[in-house]
Amino acid sequence: MKTLIFNGSPRKNGDTVTLLKEFTEKLEGEYRVVDAYYCNIAPCTDCRYCKTNAGCSKEDEMQQVYEYIQECDNILIASPIYFSELTGQLLAVMSRLQTYWCARFFRKEIPIIKKKKGGIILVGGGDGSMSKAIDTAESLFRKMNAVSVGTAYSHNTENISPIKDENAVKNMNIILEQFNCKSFGHGI
Repeated sequence: MKTLIFNGSPRKNGDTVTLLKEFTEKLEGEYRVVDAYYCNIAPCTDCRYCKTNAGCSKEDEMQQVYEYIQECDNILIASPIYFSELTGQLLAVMSRLQTYWCARFFRKEIPIIKKKKGGIILVGGGDGSMSKAIDTAESLFRKMNAVSVGTAYSHNTENISPIKDENAVKNMNIILEQFNCKSFGHGI
């Protein structure tokens, strides 16, 4: 089993990473983490290269991410919530999925054959909503041929650590159970 994790947190020891550490300790198989704030991945500049060509004109770490997306079984999107949305830097990295959209709608190709399981971990405080971030993550999954198997969120981090948020941990464990199951249809 291979899992690709997109981490949208700028804080190396923040609440999102606290849940990610717990998650990866229980995750079976290998995994790769793309840290949006610390990777060498530029955002899409709408150069239109992928409108007629597979891949992307930019040569950076995203080339290895594209390869891993093709072969992985699971994709996890983890992010703090900023103004009811995934972090801006995570969205900048994920903008490079434009090549998959162009493959389908302009080049009439299926860019990713292997179906994947997707999971979402969100962390935040304040008075925002998680629904926009969930919708965005699910839209990103569709570009990578992933189906969401669950969302875990802690939306009270100003008062409680997410690792002590029973609902967040319970839902995170549901995602883990799905990711650790080798068959795709388990519980979906």
